[in-house]
Amino acid sequence: MTRRPAPARPATEKELVRAVAAILERDGWRAYVDPDGTDYFDLVVRRAGVVGLVEAKLGRPRELLVQALRRRAWGDWVAVVVPSVRVAERLARSTDGRRAAPVGVWALEAAALREIRPARSFVPSGDTDPFAGHRARFRELLDRIDRGDLPEGIRWDGLGGEIRRSSGGRGFREWRLDEETRGAD
Repeated sequence: MTRRPAPARPATEKELVRAVAAILERDGWRAYVDPDGTDYFDLVVRRAGVVGLVEAKLGRPRELLVQALRRRAWGDWVAVVVPSVRVAERLARSTDGRRAAPVGVWALEAAALREIRPARSFVPSGDTDPFAGHRARFRELLDRIDRGDLPEGIRWDGLGGEIRRSSGGRGFREWRLDEETRGAD
């Protein structure tokens, strides 16, 4: 009996993103790899009006989490993916503070996604969404790609500055990743 070799671990971030995109497409998501042409968004997925963002890295998982938090204004949920279950589990355990807890943590394992922590909305149900305008504009850009009005992968001039200041003027370096949630409202 011949054993099939285990799938190779992605050698580049682009391979990791493409593998995750293929898996999510099989699950019914429309996947946009680097839709803005700047590598700001690794992967955007959309299904039934829900927009998700997936950030991927082969290493430096804490940096990956910071990227996910910076992009949270644009999607209904954000997840990070790494090619190691052990690294994903460690990242999930070490980032359970109030700001980081909604970020999904996934691992690519043998050509399948393993959800270590589910991705959740940053805006609790019933609360006012401070990013509603950003999300509406983002959806319109995705609609334009789907209609063929905007080629996928073209630079979205003018959007970059708003992305980096979607916090309402507060610099993202000021946000703490692991703010304590125990005893907080």
